[in-house]
Amino acid sequence: MGLSEKKILLIVSGGIAAYKINNLVRDFIKKNAEVQVLMTPNAEHFVSKLTLSTLSKKPIFTDFFTENGTWNSHIELAHWADVILVAPCTANTLAKMVHGICDNLAIATYLSAKCPIFIAPAMDLEMYQHPSTKQNLESAQHFGHQIIPAEHGELASGLFGLGRMAEPETISKTIENFFNSAEHSQKLKGKNVLITAGPTYESIDPVRFIGNHSSGKMGFALAEEAAKLGAKVVLISGPVSLNINSKNIDIQKVTSAKEMFDEVFKHYENSDIAIAAAAVSDYAPKEIAREKIKKNDDNFTLELVKNPDILKAMGEKKTKQFLVGFALETENEEQNAKEKLIRKNLDMIVLNSLRDENAGFGNDTNKVKIFTKNSEKDFPLKSKTEVAKDILGEIVR
Repeated sequence: MGLSEKKILLIVSGGIAAYKINNLVRDFIKKNAEVQVLMTPNAEHFVSKLTLSTLSKKPIFTDFFTENGTWNSHIELAHWADVILVAPCTANTLAKMVHGICDNLAIATYLSAKCPIFIAPAMDLEMYQHPSTKQNLESAQHFGHQIIPAEHGELASGLFGLGRMAEPETISKTIENFFNSAEHSQKLKGKNVLITAGPTYESIDPVRFIGNHSSGKMGFALAEEAAKLGAKVVLISGPVSLNINSKNIDIQKVTSAKEMFDEVFKHYENSDIAIAAAAVSDYAPKEIAREKIKKNDDNFTLELVKNPDILKAMGEKKTKQFLVGFALETENEEQNAKEKLIRKNLDMIVLNSLRDENAGFGNDTNKVKIFTKNSEKDFPLKSKTEVAKDILGEIVR
């Protein structure tokens, strides 16, 4: 529990509040955490590398290369951490984080991270209140980062107001509470969860394909939330451009329904929970043209054949798995969902309707109704992250 044996990657940027970091590192070490410090180039003007190295018992990294030419791998640093804390986070570093301006080791490491991110802003009053800073903090929160709010008090300029970095005790307690809360909420710890997401594309020729409008957002949100609950997640995704933040998610990319079928059954036997959130194409062209089909005739006929029914096969091969399917309907929604639940041997089905505004494909929100063989539960319109929490909550229950 607490910070014991937790790996904290601390990014120190160039603000006067950096003088408080010595006490913060000492507190982390006292609580048996492992601390690796990265410093932006400007941070060296405010705090000593020697002091931080002595306190953390580790070398301090500021650049991509050491003096003898050894490379400091930002990827290894990012993947090592259980949590990344940026303190103090200046307006400059915050802007670089939000906009992906990768001009130093600290930002490169941040951009490679899959762990939770905590930001402790510190700057003068007008800077903290400036619309650009407020917008950047809102963007960071939208990314899922947690802000440790600046405090009210005397600032380096002599002004009084919001902008002081939170005290080391507050920051340390925030990180400790996070780990305590996370460990208490590990309701899927030790479970293997398999999730499919996104569309599949079925090639017509080297240029064209049959597909659908699925964005993959629902499946990716489910994967992130399952990982937060302690599960080891395999996410099999069709061709979408979304990022995964958790290092407990093994993402496998596929394109066609047949590829997704094959990948699912590499992992299905070892899964405790399987959630089929992908929008798999029902049909594929019988033959794929080797060359681009030219536009010669006014009419064009394409012969289609049925794709393998992945969810049906999962239901037939089910042994220990808790199997969840999705139903996206435009008419007779509840009846069709209930029939699919029985027909495909599911334990739960999640219904969403294209009739509901701001639900379904492409949106950041969704409105679902969850059915089991013995119950049904309706949920209001929510963000897909919150919908994922609801679905996993029902699975856990």
